[in-house]
Amino acid sequence: MTHLQKIYRPDFGLLTDLYQLTMAQGYYEQGLHRRKSIFHLFFRKAPFGGEFAVSAGLPLVLDLLAGLRFSADDVQYLGRQKGADGKPLFTEPFLNYLQRLQFSGDLFAIPEGEVVYPHEPLLRVEANLLEAQLIETALLTVMNFSTLIATKAARIKAAAGPESRVLEFGLRRAQGIDGGLTASRAAYLGGCDGSSNVWAGRYYNIPIAGTHAHSWVMVFPDEITAFEAYAQALPNNCTLLVDTYDTLEGVKNAIQIGQQLRQRGHDLLGIRLDSGDLTALAKGARELLDAAGFEESRIVASNDLDEYRIQALRESGAPISVWGVGTRLATAKDQPALGGVYKLAAIENEAGEWEPRMKLSEQLIKISNPGRLQVRRYFDQEGQPLASQLYDELQGSPTTSLLSETAAIEIGKYHEQRDLLQPILRAGELVAEVESLPAARERALREYPRYRQLTSHQYGLSQELYSQKLALREVLQA
Repeated sequence: MTHLQKIYRPDFGLLTDLYQLTMAQGYYEQGLHRRKSIFHLFFRKAPFGGEFAVSAGLPLVLDLLAGLRFSADDVQYLGRQKGADGKPLFTEPFLNYLQRLQFSGDLFAIPEGEVVYPHEPLLRVEANLLEAQLIETALLTVMNFSTLIATKAARIKAAAGPESRVLEFGLRRAQGIDGGLTASRAAYLGGCDGSSNVWAGRYYNIPIAGTHAHSWVMVFPDEITAFEAYAQALPNNCTLLVDTYDTLEGVKNAIQIGQQLRQRGHDLLGIRLDSGDLTALAKGARELLDAAGFEESRIVASNDLDEYRIQALRESGAPISVWGVGTRLATAKDQPALGGVYKLAAIENEAGEWEPRMKLSEQLIKISNPGRLQVRRYFDQEGQPLASQLYDELQGSPTTSLLSETAAIEIGKYHEQRDLLQPILRAGELVAEVESLPAARERALREYPRYRQLTSHQYGLSQELYSQKLALREVLQA
C-alpha cells in the first residue's frame, strides 16, 4: 500500500489545541518525542441514555492523519507566538522539526457501523509520543461528532421502522458547513435513507431528496397555481408541501395536480406535512388520497422530529411513510456532545519495554485502563452477541471472566470470539482497504437493531487487565 494520501482537505497541523503544541515542544526538549506510546480514544458514557453507540468517522480520521503537515506559513505563524515575557513561545529547532513532520505511527480501529460500549476504544494509536499527542484534538473532533450523529440516526431509524424511509434535512441547522457535511455522512451511515444535503450527495454518493418550501407557494397568487407550476417544472419528482395555508385543502389541491400529472404520464409521489397535529392531518390526508385513487402517494412528515416523536406518531396510528428529520438529528439536540476522551495507556521505557499508564480520579468512571487494549466480542451459535471483554494484548490472550468494580461474571459457553480493533495503518502506511460508506451503513443497519433487542449484554475487563489495574492503582496511590 502507498503512504496515506489526502482526499480533498488541506493541511491539518494547526487543527489542535495550543496545549498539544506546548506539550510537544516539551517532549522535544526532554528528548521524549520519539518515545513509543499507546493512546486510546473512547467514551465513558453512552449517548442519549442508551447502553452503546455506533462507531463512525474512520475515513475522516485517515484524512486528518494524511493532512498532519505544517506548512511554511504555519510554522511562521507559530514562530510569531509569544510567551508571557514577550519572547517567542516556540523554539526554532522545534519549529523546524514540525515542518518535516508527517504521521508515521500505527492506527487500529473498530469498523464503522459497529456497536461500541463505554470504555471500549474506537481507536488505538501507537506512535511516537509527539505525533500521538498532536493528533488528539483532531481525532476527537471527528470521532466524537460522527459517532454521536450516527448513533442518533440509528435510534431514529429504529423508531421509524424498516418499512419507513428516514431523510436527513439538517444542513441549515448544523454547526457550520463542515459540520453539516459530517452530520449528513454520519446520519446516512447510521441508517438514514437519504439527505437534502447536495454537497454530501456529491462527495459521499448519498441519495439526495427534497421538495419545495413554503416560499414557493407564497410566490404565486394561490396554492393551486403554485402546485401546477411545480408539477410543470418537476413532473417526475413531484411531492407537494400542503400546509402553507390550509392543510387538508392543500391535499385536495395536490390531488387535483396528481390527476393532471397522470394525464401526462407521471404521478403524484406524495405530499409533505410540516406543521400542526401530524397524526390527525396524516390520517385525513390518507383518506383523501386513497379515496381519489392515490394509494401509493406517500405522506412525508417533518417539523422537529426525533426518535421520541416518531415513536409517538407511529403508536398513534399516523400513516406516515417518510420522515424528514433535521435539527434534532444534525445537531443531536438533546445531547450535543459525546464526551469521548483520548488517554495515554502505555509508553516505552529506555530499554524498549512497555510500561502501563493509568489516569486516577476520585470519580470511578474517569479512571482509565492501562495497556495495549483490545475489544473481544463473544457470540453464540446463532451469531448473537453474548458479551464484550476489554483486555490488554501485552498480557496475552485473556480468560473468559469479566470483571468490574461491582461484579464478576463468567462468560460461559460461546461459539465464536472476535477482536474488533483492526490494523489500519502501520508506520503511516495503509494496510487495510478503507471500507465504503454503503458497507459501513449496512453494518449499522444490521448491528444496531440486533444489540437493541438484547435483554442483556455483559461487558467489562478481563481478569488479567482488572488485576493489573488494581495493582497499578495501589502503586500510584502509595
